Amino acid sequence: MKQFLRAAILAALLVPLAPAAAQNADPQAIAAQREAMGRLAWMDGIWRGPATTQTPSGPHSITQTERIGPMLGGTLKVMEGRGYNADGSTGFNAFGILSYDPATSTYRLHSYAQGRAGDFVLTPTGDGYVWTIPAGTFSIRYTATLAAGTWTEVGDRLVPGQPPQRFFEMRLSRASDTDWPAANGPDPR
Repeated sequence: MKQFLRAAILAALLVPLAPAAAQNADPQAIAAQREAMGRLAWMDGIWRGPATTQTPSGPHSITQTERIGPMLGGTLKVMEGRGYNADGSTGFNAFGILSYDPATSTYRLHSYAQGRAGDFVLTPTGDGYVWTIPAGTFSIRYTATLAAGTWTEVGDRLVPGQPPQRFFEMRLSRASDTDWPAANGPDPR
């Protein structure tokens, strides 16, 4: 009982110190994150265009939109993708957070879509990026490029010993700038 009481008293004394400790930022890490995220600044804004997914019953086409913006002083990106069916209903919705870890020199995409969530390595390329979803005996690879103002992203199913099977393609054009998600934060008063 004495050990429990001592631990409770110590915890009560340390709790007020937690906000101060949390505010001890690492300026070098923040600068490295901002610099790394700058490689993907082309993504910021609102994008729109056609997307097609190959399904067992045939191709399914939607109008895909992406809304992307920096958060936490440019150290990460927040992304929302919505795909609209021909009747205007939402046929696809995804949310992602893209970050960079300077300790491992790794970009991470934390994605929520279709009732699932995952954390994936994203690798910037000279003209876009690549990220892969491991799926047991196969994997899904998404490859994006930006060329002549068009953001093209394709999805391929990769099965060992077989050629890649293309199941997804989108071609988006930049529709506008956006101050989302950083704008209109809570009032400090």
